[in-house]
Amino acid sequence: MSLRAAFAAGRFAVTAEIGPPRGADPDAITRKAELLRGWVDAANVTDNQGAHVRMSSLAGSVLAMRAGVEPVMQLTCRDRNRIALQSDLVSAGALGIPNVLLLSGDHPRFGDHPDAAPVFDLDSTQLVATARTMRDEGVLASGREIGARPGWLVGAVENPFAPPRSFRARRLAKKVAAGAEFVQTQYVFDVEVFAAWLARLRDLGVTEKCKVLAGVGPIRSLRVCEFLRSGVPGIHVPDEAERRLRGVPAARVAEEGVSMCVETIQRVAAVPGVAGVHVMAFGYERGVPEILERAGIAPQPAVSMEGLGHAG
Repeated sequence: MSLRAAFAAGRFAVTAEIGPPRGADPDAITRKAELLRGWVDAANVTDNQGAHVRMSSLAGSVLAMRAGVEPVMQLTCRDRNRIALQSDLVSAGALGIPNVLLLSGDHPRFGDHPDAAPVFDLDSTQLVATARTMRDEGVLASGREIGARPGWLVGAVENPFAPPRSFRARRLAKKVAAGAEFVQTQYVFDVEVFAAWLARLRDLGVTEKCKVLAGVGPIRSLRVCEFLRSGVPGIHVPDEAERRLRGVPAARVAEEGVSMCVETIQRVAAVPGVAGVHVMAFGYERGVPEILERAGIAPQPAVSMEGLGHAG
């Protein structure tokens, strides 16, 4: 399986997430990768997600490749200046990492080192433009030429639900103009709002240049539902979703959340301009195959990762 090949063939693409461990255990990546292998085209390896210290995305991406899962290496602007960002991008190219996802990152105040100095030397759009220039023109942000050019696919993120919603489509259009070739969205729980955002993207011609992967995931407890509704800016969980979860016995909430996720995948797949889904199931990677199978997405024959992980 290959994310680039899925896009080129027009096949409904699937990505998921691998959260690196808070420690130096390589098997923590291998175990999660083995759960996803054969079901996803690629898996994001998060970059100190939530501003909490974890194994680096670069190391996790190499370990994922060794386990037979194509990685999407996340890279945030939060922790690095432009020198370090470009160094990590070059390193990803040298190690054969085929996809990078470039984003701002959560502010340190939300993480386990709230007093850490945020960097944000570049914003996410500037980082996308820098990566495209490095790959396509062989030039750093300083104007100096580089040697062997990296060959990764460039991705970005967007939140169709963050206010002001009228701005979100044009914000993504700027990232696509800068060089983003695919985008993963924030969780989609309100398909109608998401479809309206896609319609604006189509009007702007964005979906002709950039593959849109809808972010989906199961809400497996009422506590998580309450947290998403009140504690995470930009995530919109409709009242009807909460009512549905509260309308089943406590022992069935997790299963109902999975069923809602399956239905969301089926609904977003029918929205014009959707190229696939990005499944976010933190701590529930074992459930991703079931979610995909129930949504009607069959596993794909695995492609050998031999040769990846080395410059070529």
